[in-house]
Amino acid sequence: MTDAARTSLSRPITAGVVTALVGFTSSFAVVLTGLDAVGASPAQAASGLLILSLTMGIACVILAWRYRMPITAAWSTPGAALLAAVSAVEGGWPAAVGAFIVVAALILLTALVPRIGALIATIPPSIAQAMLAGVLLPLCLAPITGLVANPWGVVPVVLTWLVFARIAPRWAVPLAFVAATVVVIVGIAASDTVVDPALLIPTLEFTSPTFTLGSSIGIALPLFIVTMASQNVPGIAVMRSYGYEVPWRPAMLVTGVGSAIGAPFGGHAINLAAISAALAAAPDAEPDPARRWVAGVSTGISYIVLGAFSAVFAALVLLAPAAVIPAVAGLALFAAFGSSVQQAIDDPGERMPAVVTFLVAASGIALFGISAAFWSLVAGLLVRAVLHLGRR
Repeated sequence: MTDAARTSLSRPITAGVVTALVGFTSSFAVVLTGLDAVGASPAQAASGLLILSLTMGIACVILAWRYRMPITAAWSTPGAALLAAVSAVEGGWPAAVGAFIVVAALILLTALVPRIGALIATIPPSIAQAMLAGVLLPLCLAPITGLVANPWGVVPVVLTWLVFARIAPRWAVPLAFVAATVVVIVGIAASDTVVDPALLIPTLEFTSPTFTLGSSIGIALPLFIVTMASQNVPGIAVMRSYGYEVPWRPAMLVTGVGSAIGAPFGGHAINLAAISAALAAAPDAEPDPARRWVAGVSTGISYIVLGAFSAVFAALVLLAPAAVIPAVAGLALFAAFGSSVQQAIDDPGERMPAVVTFLVAASGIALFGISAAFWSLVAGLLVRAVLHLGRR
């Protein structure tokens, strides 16, 4: 290989590494928080982080290599936030795993039966985004409440995020996590805590799923809707903005199979990348659009490598002082929350149903073992139907 060829490859390879680092470090805390909320043990949550890293990495490599496009996959960060809001699940962790399998089946059905995707599209975007905003609100409050609960641990994290949000927005959340890591290490050193080496070895924990009506309706359905509306559809739009037409059916098949493989090991869902997709698909990754697919492959390989350190990341979360990791997770969701609120209330004619949806989702109520996310959709659609009654 000539020096010129090496130079031309180094740029998209570096872009792929950056894409994976930003995508992983800016949201893995949200994933672990969500899995913990629905009943995963620390080992099961670490297993979920590992299998998600492996499956989305393999999905990136397959899609980018096969279609010669910088297609990247990601875990469902809004979906993980939804899990954190759902909290306790009737049937525990096995029921949550059953819900993950249902989500994978729905993604596969979306690839095989286009009408399912069309049905999701009938849900007004304002209501879908209002549900997501309501789910995100309690998590986004964590940095604020954490400043009171543990100022010595949370203030350095928030200040780091604020400084880099001004000078290097892309790295604001990853560097906030670095600050949190320093806080954790200082806390461990000060308390003479002995870290069990077994915690640092990545392992997969298989869970036999159970299927319940409550988890299927209260977790699987909202998780599927959020994943489609906030990840897959925007992901297609981002790629199209850079001149790439992502093949819908193969993309859904690959991410659906990846989700199905990962579900018994704690992976809640993988999907097309949305926000981080631009890092690999933009001209900054590689001036020649025909060569940017290398960035997609590099992203996938980098995710697989990061998966090898999943247990280390999970151990940091486990050993962190109170309020520090929730603060990082909340900061990671600020942008998603702001975008969701804007889209929810953008159309004045849809504002009231969106407000009702938001409030019900943010309330955290659970009726008949079914989470607030589902009831927020029901309430929003009902209010919208009444307000639009008789209108064309």
